[in-house]
Amino acid sequence: MPDLRPFLILGLALGGVFALSGVGMVVLFRATGVLNLAYGAVGACGALIAWSMINVLNLPNWLAYLVAIAFGGLVTLLYGSIFGPRLAERDPLVKAIATLGLTLILLGVMSWGWSYEAHSLVLPTTAIGFTLGGVRVNLTQILGLGLGIFVTLFTAAFLRYTKLGVAMRSLANHRETTAMLGVPVRQVEAAAWLGTGLLAGATGLLLATLVGLDIVGLTFLVIASLAAALMGQLRSLTVTMLAGLAIGIVQSCLTGFAAVSSYRTLTPFVFAIIALLWFGFARGTRLSSG
Repeated sequence: MPDLRPFLILGLALGGVFALSGVGMVVLFRATGVLNLAYGAVGACGALIAWSMINVLNLPNWLAYLVAIAFGGLVTLLYGSIFGPRLAERDPLVKAIATLGLTLILLGVMSWGWSYEAHSLVLPTTAIGFTLGGVRVNLTQILGLGLGIFVTLFTAAFLRYTKLGVAMRSLANHRETTAMLGVPVRQVEAAAWLGTGLLAGATGLLLATLVGLDIVGLTFLVIASLAAALMGQLRSLTVTMLAGLAIGIVQSCLTGFAAVSSYRTLTPFVFAIIALLWFGFARGTRLSSG
């Protein structure tokens, strides 16, 4: 039996970041009806920009991190402002597929500007830590878990108790009614795009440190966030957070088992399939009983 304690610590950190990005996806979907599949690519591109500012331009680390986060907010805001109104009345599947175009554009930019070779971006918080039960725990890992939990709680309170949050919740299914009530729909949607983009930028920095700055790897880590959001049925922030933590822990702990470690990246798919089968079975049961 391998010692799973180091993998458990990493899994909690990864799970926190998956929860962070999953919550961002849920908020955007509830506000605009868009399932943003470009979330990972936005974070990866922001992390590469930070890497270049630090290693090529020799600029301060803090400035590079701020620019990476701001890039995430800016690029998603521009996408939402340009294409959001045009896709507002389209089917949710069409809206989701449209974000794949942004993903491909960002992948092309990253491959042209940085190539597909791995880069190294390590947040300074990684050097700060302590030993817990014989396992080294660094501040980046704590930050990943802590941000996931904090953002979930803060977002839940924001959506429930603020006027902007209530407007976001009502937009996806009642856009026309919300507009008729005098709510500035474009501004509310812009706020949702901007907020989730900022989260994408922060997610990219954290994942670049936790798992490495790899273009393809970071881009498709959105699958884990998507699985967490699906388990929350794109509504429940709490379930999304718990699902993200579970995916991170299971995926990381599987690394300790040589027989199955090469299949650990399938963990989000397994969780998503289980969730879809469960919800489908529950719906079928309700229909048959009705």
